[in-house]
Amino acid sequence: MTTALLLIHWACGVVVLAESLNKLERTAPCRAGLRPRERATEWLKATAWLLLALGGGCAVGRPVLALPVPDLGDACFALGFAVLIVRTRVKEG
Repeated sequence: MTTALLLIHWACGVVVLAESLNKLERTAPCRAGLRPRERATEWLKATAWLLLALGGGCAVGRPVLALPVPDLGDACFALGFAVLIVRTRVKEG
């Protein structure tokens, strides 16, 4: 069970890391012409994707860094984000 959780957590980390880096690359909170509310929204979006990228990176690096094995809550949390990302990609075609 522990190996399965680690594998699920790692695979979900790869999905979350890839998507968050993709989305983070497209955010531009400092671009000219944004109204204050739009700028705040862009900063919040960039912060959220950065945090998800860090979390995905930790999940991917967990086996190499000899971090503790994730528990069921960690795996479910990562799996939930990964499923939402894959669902969005499937919906887009």
